[in-house]
Amino acid sequence: MAPRDPDEYDSDSENESLEEIETSVLLGLPDGPIESQNDVDDAAVSRIGGYPAFLTSEPPIESAQCRVCSSPMELLVQLWCPFEESTMDRALYVFGCSRGGCQKKVGSVRAYRGLRYNKEYAAKLEQKRQKAKEKEAAKAKAAGLEAQAKEKAKINPFSMGNTSTPSGLFGGSFGAPAGLGSQLFGASQQEESPQTEQAADHDDGEEAEAPPASDEEPEDEDEEDDSDSESTPSVVEALTSRVSEASPWSKQPGFKPPLYLSTSMEYIPPPPKMPQVPSAEEILDERDREGKGNKSKDEDGWNSAMEGYENSLNMDHVFERFATRTSYEGEQCIRYELGGTPLPYASDAVFSALFPSPTSGVTQVTGGHLTVTPTPPKRVYDPDSSSINRCDRCGVKRKFECQLMPNLINILRASSDAPATDKKKQQSDAERKEELEKLLKGGAAMGMEWGTCMVFSCEKDCCLSGDGKEAKESWSEELVLVQWEE
Repeated sequence: MAPRDPDEYDSDSENESLEEIETSVLLGLPDGPIESQNDVDDAAVSRIGGYPAFLTSEPPIESAQCRVCSSPMELLVQLWCPFEESTMDRALYVFGCSRGGCQKKVGSVRAYRGLRYNKEYAAKLEQKRQKAKEKEAAKAKAAGLEAQAKEKAKINPFSMGNTSTPSGLFGGSFGAPAGLGSQLFGASQQEESPQTEQAADHDDGEEAEAPPASDEEPEDEDEEDDSDSESTPSVVEALTSRVSEASPWSKQPGFKPPLYLSTSMEYIPPPPKMPQVPSAEEILDERDREGKGNKSKDEDGWNSAMEGYENSLNMDHVFERFATRTSYEGEQCIRYELGGTPLPYASDAVFSALFPSPTSGVTQVTGGHLTVTPTPPKRVYDPDSSSINRCDRCGVKRKFECQLMPNLINILRASSDAPATDKKKQQSDAERKEELEKLLKGGAAMGMEWGTCMVFSCEKDCCLSGDGKEAKESWSEELVLVQWEE
């Protein structure tokens, strides 16, 4: 089933047997602790919590420092997410400060993009592109030959003055010209469908032609797939790296144990068929039957319903939509949709910047004693919003990539509360006491108060050094827009 935008669903459809709608969003779900040290050290293994596994040489430790308190931050998630048809291995890292005093402040959540040139995969892509070029050239040549055949077909074979007509053209009969037929159908045979061949077999007095040349193309594609699979490098071996004991990264705080991230496409059920609403005349008739001057037995219920409706006008409909959408898969920690539309958490300044209010198209209509205000146009996500600043390295605009969901805080909180032992070294009593004091002062996931963290990354996925030159690896900070819990 092709991905669809659930907001474009037609609620007036008469089809009552609709299946779930598959969206273009990829959900990240927790999938148990990572116990293998090889997976812990492998940058291609996405994870929740734990410690980062770097693609590049170790970046500066300041990358994981909170901009508010300058203290080290914990790794929230690491995602293995190379761009399609890219020669770069790619991982995304999101760090967060869990101290209470840093919440609702810019710089307490930071994201980085790590890139490394993959020589083996680059060679594979180049081979694939070369084959594609050769196929295109072959198709262009075949199209040229077909065009030439069509031009020749325009010559009138019955013209007595045609000197180009070969001798013996009619073959002593008044049927189709012998030589001309082979010219016309020789080129088109390559595109003849199996249905056409089958029909030709049933024609009286005609023999089936040779199989079309295009039937060989699937075999070529199979061979290409086989060669690609054989030449695919081992990702695990290529990306395994371990932070040294002397590195400052080995002393960073972290949520333990790290958890695997499994992925699943997002499916949402179709909206229920809306019940038919009675017209205003029917409502008035019903109340008239109860008596205009007397209080009806249903009037208390009517007033309660109206009061509930009026109260609903004060609710945050953006949050209601967020809660409804995420309730279909309550375990989701990550929503990934490169170049897609973020799911806003609440009607705050971030929402207003990304989904600006329409300034036109709303006009009040007044007639007699009746004033009608049409429903305002739907807010639409603006990928060119000024709040999405451009890439600091190359100046290209950024696009939405993923967002962290509230359930991630619950997962990290459970991870930090669980008794965990460090396999590298045993903690002394003093270290355990220091860690406990740190937790009580708000240094754990309990202090995080965000609703969602939206990550926007370089659209070009540039791999540049600090001085703007092309590089084989890079470590670049990306934009994070946070909607905080109120």
